[in-house]
Amino acid sequence: MSSNNTDVRDFLVTRRARITPQQAGLQFYGGNRRVPGLRREEVAMLAGVSADYYTRLEKGNLAGVSDSVLEAIAGALQLNEAERLHLFDLARTANASPARAARRRPAPEIRPGIRLILDGMTDTPAFVRNGRLDILAINPLGRALYSPLFAYPGSPSNLARFNFFDPAARDFYPGFEDSARATVELLRTEAGRDPFNPSLTSLIGDLSTRSEEFRILWAAQNVRLHRSGVKHFRHPVVGVLDLMFEAMALEADEGLTLTAYTAQPGTPSHDGLKLLASWAATHQAEDGQSHRSDALERVVGKDPGALLPQADGLRQTPY
Repeated sequence: MSSNNTDVRDFLVTRRARITPQQAGLQFYGGNRRVPGLRREEVAMLAGVSADYYTRLEKGNLAGVSDSVLEAIAGALQLNEAERLHLFDLARTANASPARAARRRPAPEIRPGIRLILDGMTDTPAFVRNGRLDILAINPLGRALYSPLFAYPGSPSNLARFNFFDPAARDFYPGFEDSARATVELLRTEAGRDPFNPSLTSLIGDLSTRSEEFRILWAAQNVRLHRSGVKHFRHPVVGVLDLMFEAMALEADEGLTLTAYTAQPGTPSHDGLKLLASWAATHQAEDGQSHRSDALERVVGKDPGALLPQADGLRQTPY
């Protein structure tokens, strides 16, 4: 069974198992049921297809399935928007070769205009990420917010690796379980959209090998759309921050998302953001002074006369 067949099978089986006959509006007369949710025959009846045809689909064979049938199955299984889109992604993959999918994938590059927008958001932590949760660009306040992440080795900085490999993540995210679950669901969603991406496959393999917690969450087959909401942080300098976020797909840069955070004025989190901005500015100034001092030391160490004033191309003797 191919990887796509397995993903289709596991996704449909887990969705079917969570719906009871009562939830589906079916008559239930009691007795023993060998499955926790709906039977295949019941899903087929609700979707208006034959039991044999649905069985073939659930075994992972989505090749050639029509959009109308997918919509009917999504309705029968009561899929939410993220799950419905995921089912369509799985079907698209079943009808595409790895070579065709790879040709459609653009190289993620951060355009100068996007960097200028990030840097212009001086009061708002913001960053750009790709589908495998690499942070590809971030503004100074965003870097200050995610300072524990940037302390973890690796380039580019990856939100999933930080969540599951760095113990600091459990302190940084007060609701760590929710953060870990969201991380896995975003990766599962991206795997449906871009299953032939070798860097994504490598990341998921590494996470699965090294983290049992990740493996358990991955097996749940859950997906999500991460467009807006509230994210909770416990920053090592300014304390707890409850920040609203908006995640916006960059239409001109397929696969990239800009995420920005803010806080309601007058709240402790809003005050915390202002304190974080002050700390970031001080930290940045100290880093700049440190870099200048290091450069000065290198120059003076190599040539003590390098800093003397010049005239006509010759050094002057200081008074």
